[in-house]
Amino acid sequence: MTAVQTLRGPIADPGATLMHEHVFGLSPEILWNWPDIPEGWDLEERAREAAGKLNELKAAGIDTIVDLTVIGLGRYVPAVQRVAEQTGINIVAATGLYTYDALPAYFGNRGPGSLFGGPDRLAEFFVRDITEGIGRTGVKAGMLKCATGRQGITPGVERVIRAVARAHRETGVPITTHSESATRNGLDQQELLAEEGVDLSRVVIGHAGDSTDLDYLEELIAGGSYLGMDRFGIEFCSFEDRVATVVALCERGYADRMVLSHDSYCFNDRFDPAVVKRRHPNYHLLHISRDVLPALRAAGVTEAQIERMLVGNPRRILTGGRP
Repeated sequence: MTAVQTLRGPIADPGATLMHEHVFGLSPEILWNWPDIPEGWDLEERAREAAGKLNELKAAGIDTIVDLTVIGLGRYVPAVQRVAEQTGINIVAATGLYTYDALPAYFGNRGPGSLFGGPDRLAEFFVRDITEGIGRTGVKAGMLKCATGRQGITPGVERVIRAVARAHRETGVPITTHSESATRNGLDQQELLAEEGVDLSRVVIGHAGDSTDLDYLEELIAGGSYLGMDRFGIEFCSFEDRVATVVALCERGYADRMVLSHDSYCFNDRFDPAVVKRRHPNYHLLHISRDVLPALRAAGVTEAQIERMLVGNPRRILTGGRP
């Protein structure tokens, strides 16, 4: 078993872990050119706010979050470092690229099938983030991420998934996906990753908890992957349905194949916070601790099953253990 890389360096045991969160979601070109946007970006102020939220989470019993902010979501690790200096929570950084369709022009104009051709540098950059550190921060990524939207596996998305798979094979770092449960495309992700030689037991199919289709979820488990029950608080799938799905899977013996999270941000300039709060009032880091776990317990989920989803499964995923 390997150490878990965090913003403050390697640790042996991540403890209770939320496997799909974000610290900052930023729009760099907007911030560079219109710094007076209403949402406002002051690094020190936002870092203090984020650290305050994470300290509340620590007090609620969570030890670690995996920050799945990668290229395409405004990853800026120096800002997250300022947060890590002010909180007792461990933060695991990720590498990868987030797109549902085309690649950013830097990659879209280079590499296989592009205008100018040449080698595909995506995997090279991902491996560098893992083995040497992200940018000049020295922070090593501990998770790989790729995404598939409703468009399915477009040529750009396919390049990312294959590059993530190659980086995984070279480094052993686990993979989390963004999937669209409505189109059951977690299965397509599994198929392509397996084609690239990925051990699917090192993969979390993200946003599987958006589905109430137990047959689909059992297919993903049969393929070997963990299920990301990781959008608690985002209420296009109701709280009751999300809880009931976890309960049903626990009853079928799958507590050792699920992880829990919110997919929340401490600060995100891409959404109006007032609108988000009105539409999704439980979309915050404390929802699982305050609301979800009591609801699971009331429905018969045992403490041992909760420990697997919050502690044991994340530990195995992040350190290379087997399910």
